[in-house]
Amino acid sequence: MSSTPEDQGYQSDPRYLHSHEGAQEPEHGTLKGYLTGFVLAAILTVIPFWLVMGHVIESDAVTTVVVLALAAVQIFVHMVYFLHMNSNSEGGWNLMALVFTLIIVVVTLAGALWVMYNMNTNMMHLPPMRAETLLHR
Repeated sequence: MSSTPEDQGYQSDPRYLHSHEGAQEPEHGTLKGYLTGFVLAAILTVIPFWLVMGHVIESDAVTTVVVLALAAVQIFVHMVYFLHMNSNSEGGWNLMALVFTLIIVVVTLAGALWVMYNMNTNMMHLPPMRAETLLHR
């Protein structure tokens, strides 16, 4: 015969009561918070576009680093303003989600840079005269 928690006297133990008294409700965003996040995300999108299209920075490597840094900041903005992740909500699970997100971002960015570098290195580069001859056939 199986016993239930009520049979064992758990109903009076406060550890087992399922009351929502004192429980924190998840924080929901406000219009001001969403607008702030939207404006920051838009600015963090326009700046890299302007840097690349306007050739503002002479060095391609520095431009790449700046664009990647702004992308990381934008991920942080999305996590704070749209996903409402902070250090004290969800009993610490958000910290694990943040660590997981950072690992995925690092792997994705490093992989993308590695693939682009290898494709650029291993592509057959034609001298300008040869390429021009091939285009006018």
